[in-house]
Amino acid sequence: MSNSSLVTVFILTGLPHSPVLDAPVFGIFLVVYVLTVLGNLLILLVIRVDSHLHTPMYYFLTNLSFIDMWFSTVTVPKMLMTLVSPSGRAISFHSCVAQLYFFHFLGSTECFLYTVMSYDRYLAITYPLRYTSMMSGSTCALLATGTWLSGSLHSAVQTTLTFHLPYCGPNQIQHYLCDAPPILKLACADTSAIRDYQAPGNLVMGLWLFSTLCQEAMLKLRDKVRE
Repeated sequence: MSNSSLVTVFILTGLPHSPVLDAPVFGIFLVVYVLTVLGNLLILLVIRVDSHLHTPMYYFLTNLSFIDMWFSTVTVPKMLMTLVSPSGRAISFHSCVAQLYFFHFLGSTECFLYTVMSYDRYLAITYPLRYTSMMSGSTCALLATGTWLSGSLHSAVQTTLTFHLPYCGPNQIQHYLCDAPPILKLACADTSAIRDYQAPGNLVMGLWLFSTLCQEAMLKLRDKVRE
């Protein structure tokens, strides 16, 4: 990824609202954010200390809580800063790159994880007697790793396509976070090819990697059932 642009700082316009609502909006989002973080930390702690919860379902729930906690942290603190003062709207080029990457990384990983959790519940309902042996620790780890790798790959492609373009003009992002669509509007180059490629290309790439890992897991499960 190269940055040959003149833009070194972006300005986030934030949530569209009346200035008189800054304090109430700030308070609401702060409370929701704190409750989200504390709630997920509580889930992680309870699963950690209770040995009865050391099962595949709660293993995936641990991953989900961890993702959800950091997914909120990637966006909400900066959004709160934009409500506090005008200077809080500024975000450096590299910080914007990092926010976009982790936003898509955690978001897509969470989507893949929901698929894995659905698959886990399917096995628990369909094969209740063999479920424990089918969803072994190594199988759970493989499926969880697949979600993280798929999310990382998706985000890397999305971030690279977005920031390899030159940004040499306006720097106001019409959003409360660094996301690809509003950023591409600021590029000093034709973005039509990237827009046409991003959604289907990233989807196919992510699904290809994820389906490959799922097929490997299914082969292992089939071998265990035969044993």
